[in-house]
Amino acid sequence: MTASPAFAAPASLGAPRRAWLTDLPVLLVAVVWGGSYLAAKGITTASTVLAVLTLRFAVVLPVLVVAGRRGLRALTAAQWRGAALLGLILAGVFLLETYGVVHTSATNAGLIISLTMILTPLAEAAVNRTRPPRAFLAAAALSVTGVVLLTQGGGFTAPSSGDLLMLLAALARTAHVLVMSRIRSVETAGSLSLTTVQLGSAVGVFALLAALQGIGGGAGAAPWDVARAFGPREWAGLLFLSVFCTLFAFFVQMWAVRRTSPSRVGLLLGTEPLWAAAAGIALAGDRPGVLGLAGAILVLAGTGWGRRAADEGAR
Repeated sequence: MTASPAFAAPASLGAPRRAWLTDLPVLLVAVVWGGSYLAAKGITTASTVLAVLTLRFAVVLPVLVVAGRRGLRALTAAQWRGAALLGLILAGVFLLETYGVVHTSATNAGLIISLTMILTPLAEAAVNRTRPPRAFLAAAALSVTGVVLLTQGGGFTAPSSGDLLMLLAALARTAHVLVMSRIRSVETAGSLSLTTVQLGSAVGVFALLAALQGIGGGAGAAPWDVARAFGPREWAGLLFLSVFCTLFAFFVQMWAVRRTSPSRVGLLLGTEPLWAAAAGIALAGDRPGVLGLAGAILVLAGTGWGRRAADEGAR
């Protein structure tokens, strides 16, 4: 995008204002995503993960089906299979993230998952047998150092199980992106149809696992039992995750990429870990300590630097 000179005609002066009108909803998506870790932690326990995930996506799935029914009917068999496979991977991502956030702080969860921005270009370079720019490798090292310090906020101890699960979730997110880029059949599928099939597949996985857990006499609660036990606070948290973090976020992204560049959208969404840390510290009382604070700064600096280095390398 070329900047307009200061003495341009008055009609051009509205461009920055229009850009901000697009940027603000995208930035709001980053904010609600940052708050999603705290919301999930507030309504989920180790025994209700499957039930909460089933409820979260079952609430919005009918809306997506109705909104995208024409696109769904137009999907080929190969596109259905490709989207369903991506949905299975997505289910793994959400399982790891949700179990992870139950066992770690919202601050740690949001910052560790941001490593996806570093891991994805590294994995893509490995698959394509190319060498990433030196600046990107330095940024990756900085981010990893930050995560190590972040998980040691209370002194040098072994990372918690939740921290390790969030790291696995970042790896699973990376796998999801790579697989999506290599399934040729989904390249021509509409975003709404692709997302609907993926979420439908994920809900199927969560519901099946919850049913098997109940049949096996596990400690997990059934979705309908969890729904009945929810009070106003829990329902507010669930609807926040369903309506704002899923439905609203998806439609804003679709709207924004048609009005601005994908790079600009990605840059704004890349502020998600900053909002996750802010929510954890301000609302949940997370206290990362001196080491953790230094680690958080390194993670944010490394992921930001890495994004810029990857963009420059692509150009």
